[in-house]
Amino acid sequence: MGGGDGMTLGAERRLGDQIARELFRDPDYLDDPVLQAYVEDIWLSLMQAARARGELTPDQDERFAWTVVLGRDRQVNAFALPGGYMGVYLGLIAVVANRDELASVLGHELSHITQRHIARLMSKEGQQTPLMIAALILAALAASKSPDAASALMVGGQALTLQNQLRFSRDMEREADRVGYSVMTDAGYNGQGFVTMFDKLQQASRLNDNGAYPYLRSHPLTTERIADMQARQQLKEVVPAPLTLEHALIAARARALSSVNIDQQRQWVAEPEGAGFAALPVTRQAGILYTAALAALQLRDLPKARQWAARLQDKVRGQPEAQRLQTWLLAEVDLAAGRPAVAAAQPLSAQGPRPALFLAVQGRLAQGGRDAVEASAETLQTWVTLRPHDAGAWLLLAQAWRAAGKPLRALRAEAEAQVARFDFQAAMDRFKAAQELVRRGGEAGTDHVEASIIDARSREVGLLLREQASQR
Repeated sequence: MGGGDGMTLGAERRLGDQIARELFRDPDYLDDPVLQAYVEDIWLSLMQAARARGELTPDQDERFAWTVVLGRDRQVNAFALPGGYMGVYLGLIAVVANRDELASVLGHELSHITQRHIARLMSKEGQQTPLMIAALILAALAASKSPDAASALMVGGQALTLQNQLRFSRDMEREADRVGYSVMTDAGYNGQGFVTMFDKLQQASRLNDNGAYPYLRSHPLTTERIADMQARQQLKEVVPAPLTLEHALIAARARALSSVNIDQQRQWVAEPEGAGFAALPVTRQAGILYTAALAALQLRDLPKARQWAARLQDKVRGQPEAQRLQTWLLAEVDLAAGRPAVAAAQPLSAQGPRPALFLAVQGRLAQGGRDAVEASAETLQTWVTLRPHDAGAWLLLAQAWRAAGKPLRALRAEAEAQVARFDFQAAMDRFKAAQELVRRGGEAGTDHVEASIIDARSREVGLLLREQASQR
């Protein structure tokens, strides 16, 4: 359908960064290592398939962020943003039955990005500035929480007209379906997930669609699009993927973390004691136990949380992926109860899964010991060197350096965490605090290499702050 010639890749990335900054500041933003790792595993496999097919160009691969942002909202939805950002609501993760269904949604949204639908829509209105479009996108995202706030952001008839123009066209939706289907099947996922997911989204759209989200796929799904996917799938052997124990636990985690209702959490904690629990399938029992343990942890009922987490062990035996999730859950509960042994026993590796690394560091920090703390800090330092945009890892690294008695490095890590979330003013405050610590002398004043890095980064971030201010 053509490229987004009216907007450069760099401009599209900058626009995405501005919107992402607001998302990172939203109270519903969630950095949960377990859910993040699960979604990113699917996301990265889809990106690899898109590269192999030529849908993801080398320029896009290099310039875009390719970042997944999780939100606590219980809507069954995901959305694409400019510059390679993908938003996923916990409500979507909680209702999909398997990886295939989740891959179908992510593949569709990935295709909106690789086909540059956002840039192409903007090109149609060349006289409108990208900043106005950014404001409209933020207003659309705010509409699900506060219609008044959304109205305040979308002032004037011109903005309302542009909002309507920004909605993905039917042709672009068809293209995202077609490309997304091919990408997900090339990545090894069952195309039947696309068909079954359409049915779920069609049902969800009746509940949460108000037509106000231009960058979300929340508008009603047409029967034509559903029929098209069904026709594509009929050309292949239909082998529906079962609900795995791993996904049952992931869905349970998304469900528990998306709710802040205390009465609901209490119901979940009591559910494993219900009369009909023993008659349920094992996958259902496992999901209920996981939800109950996490809900009890949120309610600070630590004995109950540990009881359900430990009981889950029998349900996941022989399933390595599910066993790993159960171990991480038990480590979370024990950490909260002041028993860090299970967490500390996780492999401390910059090449392993993010949840295991975070638990390993938290466990070792809780146990104390200079060697263990310094090893944790050095491993995290390697991690952020490879992944400099991981704000959560930078914040954990700050804790590790502070525990190791290196406040200068801790301040720099705190600053880098703010840079990763595009809060350049907060980052400058931390860099200035670090520079003041160097001026006061002492042990921090002798770390000349770190002081030099802080000065250089301070200048770089200062330029970014001025650029951000001029854009605003």
